[in-house]
Amino acid sequence: MMIEGFVALYIFMLAAFTGYEVISKVPVILHTPLMSGSNFVHGIVLVGTMVALGHAATPLEQLIGFVAVILAAGNAVGGYVVTERMLEMFKTSKGDK
Repeated sequence: MMIEGFVALYIFMLAAFTGYEVISKVPVILHTPLMSGSNFVHGIVLVGTMVALGHAATPLEQLIGFVAVILAAGNAVGGYVVTERMLEMFKTSKGDK
């Protein structure tokens, strides 16, 4: 079942508005856990791209699907690397005590 264009646009706009409202009300101290949660969403995007690649029939669709998988994987891995670096900033060094 395909989503019609206007319904998909409506869902995208509603998700963007909801995301903006939710994130703007999150305190700054919770941005790092929120970023980790967004990495979870990127993992779902990666799974979606792999499913789309699995259903690709033509070589052009397979190429686009392959590029999508590479970009989604890079996005997920990069998000976890950035989160790790941010969490390192909150650790205290033992030499300071």
